[in-house]
Amino acid sequence: MKIINLSEGNSLLNQYVAELRDVHIQNDRMRFRRNIERIGEIMAYEMSKALTYSVKQVQTPLGTATASTHDDKIVIATVFRAGLPLHTGFLNMFDHADNAFVSAFRFYKDDEHRIVDVHIEYIAAPSLNDRTLLLVDPMLATGESMELAWKAFLTKGKPAKLQMACVIASQQGVAHMAELFPGDDVTLWCAAIDPVLDEHKYIVPGLGDAGDLSFGEKL
Repeated sequence: MKIINLSEGNSLLNQYVAELRDVHIQNDRMRFRRNIERIGEIMAYEMSKALTYSVKQVQTPLGTATASTHDDKIVIATVFRAGLPLHTGFLNMFDHADNAFVSAFRFYKDDEHRIVDVHIEYIAAPSLNDRTLLLVDPMLATGESMELAWKAFLTKGKPAKLQMACVIASQQGVAHMAELFPGDDVTLWCAAIDPVLDEHKYIVPGLGDAGDLSFGEKL
């Protein structure tokens, strides 16, 4: 797997990530969602450079122009509910893409909240055969949610290409995905990679619970 950490370069993306992490700005739910959306737009632009392109003819009112545009048949896939703002950012850029959704949630198997499991409940997707699948989810902690989402989407067909994107990843989650996808066929794009997970499997320093910060706390 190719790993691309966009925070290693200097761009406006780093400002949006910093605001997502800032406890004083996180209280503004609308800004939190919008920052994730803007990060999605930037990441979609960067990922677009890795697509397949060909030159096409475009008729203008005064003549004919040429344009090199991508040929990929894109499906943007995400995990409910935290993934929705990031998905929107990608869809803003790839506005002709089809879309796929899966619900996955983490739950603790012990009273101390140390043993985490992930459960898949719902999936909606077009045929993924021969498509370019962009699997986007804001947080890559252990990597188990992303892995289960990928396996769930495989029930809808085999994509020709797979690109993954997350806002914040842990080193452990990155290592898990790299083990799952050996070789260079799949790329994982990260806005930032953090060093560790805490005892409850949250990314540190991370930003907290992206779903709660976007949409409010859940029971």
